[in-house]
Amino acid sequence: MNSAKSTRRPHHWRRDLIELAALFTAVAVADAIANLIGHQPDGPYLLVASAVALVATAAFHTWWARRHSHAPPSSEAVEAAGEAESSGTGAIAGAEETVLWRMRTTVRDAPGSLAALCLALSGLRVDILTLGTHPLARGTVDEFLLRAPASLQAQDLSRGIAAAGGSSTWIERADAHDLVDIPTRVLSLATRTALDAAELPLALRQLLGRCTIHSLPAVSVTGRATGESAPVEGVLEETVMRLRDPSGGVISVERPYLPFTPTEFARARALVELDARLGPRVPRSEDVLTLPEGNEITVRRADRGDLPAARAMHDRCSQRTLGLRYHGPVQDADRYLDHLLSPRFGRTLAVQTASGRLVALGHLLWDGDETEVALLVEDDWQRRGIGSELLRRLVALAVEAGCDSVYAVTQSRNTGMVAAMRALELPLDYQIEEGTLVITARLTTEVAARSSAPAEQARR
Repeated sequence: MNSAKSTRRPHHWRRDLIELAALFTAVAVADAIANLIGHQPDGPYLLVASAVALVATAAFHTWWARRHSHAPPSSEAVEAAGEAESSGTGAIAGAEETVLWRMRTTVRDAPGSLAALCLALSGLRVDILTLGTHPLARGTVDEFLLRAPASLQAQDLSRGIAAAGGSSTWIERADAHDLVDIPTRVLSLATRTALDAAELPLALRQLLGRCTIHSLPAVSVTGRATGESAPVEGVLEETVMRLRDPSGGVISVERPYLPFTPTEFARARALVELDARLGPRVPRSEDVLTLPEGNEITVRRADRGDLPAARAMHDRCSQRTLGLRYHGPVQDADRYLDHLLSPRFGRTLAVQTASGRLVALGHLLWDGDETEVALLVEDDWQRRGIGSELLRRLVALAVEAGCDSVYAVTQSRNTGMVAAMRALELPLDYQIEEGTLVITARLTTEVAARSSAPAEQARR
C-alpha cells in the first residue's frame, strides 16, 4: 500500500511563477483599458456594461457546460445499460436478436491458427463465450460456445471458419444450459454420478454431446456369455470408445459425426472409474400415497437388492399379466429381473403396501438413443391407478434425464397400458406389427411439472 507522501503530486514552482506573471499582466491590461475608457464622456457606463456582459457570458457558459458535458445519464439509458450488462449480450444483442451455437473445428498446431479463427468470427460479428482446446497428435480441436446474430446461417459460419483454416467443422444450436464452463459441467456430472449409479450413462451422454450409449452385459438375460469385454484402460477407436463397465460387460459410446479426442476419452474414463470406486448405490427416497379406496402405498426407487421381493411378486402374477408384460413366457425370471433392476440399464420404481409387500414395478430403460417404459402390477392391485401413477413418475424421470420421447411395447388388448399412456395427455404415435403395439410419447418442456404434480399433491 502506498503512503500519502509517495502518492502526493510533486509541487512545480515554475508553474506558480508563470501563473503569477499572467495575473499581473492581466491586471495591468485591465487598468490601462479602464483609464482609457474612463476618461471618455460615457466611460463609466461602458465599464459597467462590459462587466455585466462578462458576468452573463460566464454564467451562460457554466450552465451550458454542466448540462451537456457533465449531466448524469437518463434513467432510460441507465436501465438499458443495466439490462445489457446483466444479460451479457454485448453490442450484438443491442443491435439485433442473437442465438447460441456450439462449434468444434480442427486447426493446425501452429502460431496464429487460433487468432485467425477469432478474427474470422469477429468479422461475422460473432461473440466467443467459452473456448476449450483438445490437443491431438496433429493439430488441435477447438470447441467454442458462440453468440451470433440470428440472421447468420450455420453454412455461412462454417464457410467463414473454413476460410480461416478450420477443418472437420461441426456446428449445432445450443441453449442457456450450455452457458457453463467445462470444469463446472464435469464436476456437476461427477456429483450426479456419485449420488446415483443410474446416472452414469446419462452423464456420459451429456459430457460427450450427441452420442449413442449401449450397456452391453457380459452375460445375456438367458445366461449365455456374450463375449463383451474391454481392458481396464478402455479402447478408443476414432468415433467409438469402449469402457469397462464396473458392473460387468462393456459401455459402448458411439458418435459417428465426429471422432472422440483423447481429452474426451480421459474424462469419460474418469467418470467410469468414479462409478467403480463408489459401488452400487441408489437414492433412498419414499413417497407415501393414498389410493382412492383409502389404502396407503409407498413409491420408491428399487435396485438389485429388491430381487427376492420382485420374484415373489412375479410368482403371484397370473400368466395373462406376465404375458401382457413380457409378450411371451419368461424362462429365467431371476436373471431377467436382475437385468431390469440393474441401475446400469435404467431406473426402476417399486410400489409396496403398508405391510411392506411389493405389488408393482415400473421400469425406465435406456435403449441407445431411445427410452422404454414398462409396467408390471400384481393382479389384485390392478385397476386402482397404480400403473398410471408409476407411468407419470417414469415420464418425469425421463424429462429430468433429457429424453425427447419414451415408448412402450405392449399388445393392443392391453387396454390398461393404452389408457395410462393416453392419460399422459402427450402427443402419441402408434405402430402395430404382428399384434405388437408400440406407443411413443413425445415429451415437451412442460411435461415434468405436470407429470410430478399428482405425486406432489398426494405426498405426505
